[in-house]
Amino acid sequence: MSQTNLGSGPTRRRFLQGAAGLAFFLGTGGISAVRAIATNDGTLDVNHWLTIRADGGVSIVFPSTEMGQSSYSTLPQILADELDADWDKVEIEQLHADDRRFGNQLFGGVLYTAGSTSVQGYFEPMRQAGAQARDVLMQIAAREWGVDKSLLRTEPHAVVSPDGRRLSYGELAALGTAGVELPEAGTVALKDKSEFRIIGHDLPRRDVLDKSTGRARFAIDVEVPNMAYGSVLRAPVEDERPLTIDDSAARSVPGVIDVVPLPDGVAVVAESLWAALGARGLLEVEWSEDSPARNFNSAGTLEAYARAVEDPTSEAATWAEKGDAVATISAADSVHSRFYLSDYAYHAQIEPMAAVARVDADGNGVEVWAGTQTQSWTTHTVAETLGIPTEKVKLNMMTMGGSFGRRTAPVQNYVRDAVLSSKAVGRPVKVIWTREDDIKHGTFRPAAVQKLEAGLTADGKLDGWHHKVATPTVIGFFNPNRWDAVRPNDVISMRGAESKFYGIKDFRADHIITERQARLAPYRGIGAAYTSFAAEIFMDELAEQAGRDPLDFRLDLVDENPRGRHLLEKVAEMSGWRNRGDRAMGLSFAGYSSSMAAGVAEIEVDATSGEIQIKRFWAAVDAGLIVSPDNAHNQVEGGIIFGISMALTERIDIENGEVIQNNYYDYEITRAYQVPPIDIYFADVDAPPVGVGEVGTPMVSAAIANAFHAAQGRRLRHMPFTPDRVQDAISI
Repeated sequence: MSQTNLGSGPTRRRFLQGAAGLAFFLGTGGISAVRAIATNDGTLDVNHWLTIRADGGVSIVFPSTEMGQSSYSTLPQILADELDADWDKVEIEQLHADDRRFGNQLFGGVLYTAGSTSVQGYFEPMRQAGAQARDVLMQIAAREWGVDKSLLRTEPHAVVSPDGRRLSYGELAALGTAGVELPEAGTVALKDKSEFRIIGHDLPRRDVLDKSTGRARFAIDVEVPNMAYGSVLRAPVEDERPLTIDDSAARSVPGVIDVVPLPDGVAVVAESLWAALGARGLLEVEWSEDSPARNFNSAGTLEAYARAVEDPTSEAATWAEKGDAVATISAADSVHSRFYLSDYAYHAQIEPMAAVARVDADGNGVEVWAGTQTQSWTTHTVAETLGIPTEKVKLNMMTMGGSFGRRTAPVQNYVRDAVLSSKAVGRPVKVIWTREDDIKHGTFRPAAVQKLEAGLTADGKLDGWHHKVATPTVIGFFNPNRWDAVRPNDVISMRGAESKFYGIKDFRADHIITERQARLAPYRGIGAAYTSFAAEIFMDELAEQAGRDPLDFRLDLVDENPRGRHLLEKVAEMSGWRNRGDRAMGLSFAGYSSSMAAGVAEIEVDATSGEIQIKRFWAAVDAGLIVSPDNAHNQVEGGIIFGISMALTERIDIENGEVIQNNYYDYEITRAYQVPPIDIYFADVDAPPVGVGEVGTPMVSAAIANAFHAAQGRRLRHMPFTPDRVQDAISI
């Protein structure tokens, strides 16, 4: 996409003259201008959301990033629907630059793809851009036909008059914009839900064919002229550094170009990846041994967090509060409390970290190819690494093979290492992490110990709820500048503990901010991945203490949430909950942000091996308006599978600051043959979209644990539910 300097732009009611195409602009405050720019080939180049060419082609900018979630197709579909475009004539242009006009307002205008916010954040701006463009096309048609615009309508890619005359969008673009008046931002009527032709309908994803035929390009696939390969031997412990480097053997490997010291490692740059990897194995490095991280031990971490959550003198940052939970619980007819533990977990995205950098000979400019969830922070990582203005950074955003929060860091060391290696050798360099690199030096979901306490009335009703979460601040490590602004409220660590979908009169959730004992990062579902695990098992335990069915116990708490009640009743109907007999089934009700999901797991337990088999999973989901139904189904299904894997096997252990796991053989993820049949229902509601990428995960682990109790009469309170823990629970 070529770029045009728009300068200050036209005034809102400026008449536009004689262009051969149309470009439309939507700023952060709404629609700000319409500009038509004639070019030599009779088409229009756009600097913002869309371009309509004289040949009828429509180009729509995709401002987010694609990591398998299909935002690449879904976001442009929103604009195309309001434009009333023919989807087959739409081209999608990936936004590469850190252009904040396209920023997600849910992240303060930063270009950042995370937290199931892409559709939610861009839904209204992209609808408005499409509707405004459609209005301008109708004005051109009204001018040509000499009729009032209100008499006209659109069909896909054409404006139609009352007498049946038609002008295609390409023809209208070629006619120019003389006399066209730009409508005020927000004044153009948007389509009613009943008028959607694209939103809410299944269209083939644009990326599936290329991914299925091997034509899709990921960062790991990038090849540029004269490119070398880099492999980095990283310090075994966080914050250590190389003191001495004996690289004589490494340099003797054929194809090795150079050995480059880095802040926390040593890069070998070679003519091939295999030469770089082989030579890396021959490096002899003396590392510093003064990092506090050498005291990190995951076994001791949970013990320390358990002491902290139990200690009444621990400083508690109140995350959410309503009424007086402490007083209500103390006055309840009966009081119950339980502890729940969860280990560190790794993102386990299929594509390891990779980036290509080509630094200019003078070091004052660079081009980078990377899979990343943020144009903004990646651009700043590169600029800060070289000490150059961001304008000197050309970023090429690549499709990612999964991420789940792994590629969201404000400082991205895999990109930094490619840049430093390229600068050192004066050639483009591709840095590729092996799976072992990514696990050993990854960033993780934090470990946590949680204490839940609640009261019950004599007739078995919930009477006060207090949820304490002992876990570090993820934001404090991951983004210290952001932590300074939001402290002590860490949404990454505490999401889900607010239990917002239940109507609990007296409620409190506290964050016991513990010392960090690992590198941390956001993870699919963020805090809800473990807070909902604890809360929903505890909800079942309270129902048992009250002598009530877990479904009925929860239904008491959703009187003020009819949409949530519908989900619980629906998943009960889907799974045959009321007639489950001796089937081992467990219920859970959780969500993410404003998306809700009720889930039921049916399991079998092999008491001898300790293996849990998921026989079937049912889910009822409310995520507001569903823009792309088939893709939403895929997202929730993937989230459920992610939750199953997280619940059963995924665990990171740390000893003396070093990660013990190496690869998928000892960091086990759920395999295809272990995936159960999954039935998913989406509620049809009159509400904006609120995200589907995370909502499938938080409910899963508790549903499995509750099903285990139905099967064995024992509780699982430490995630993951590994065979040894299952056997221990059975033997109690």
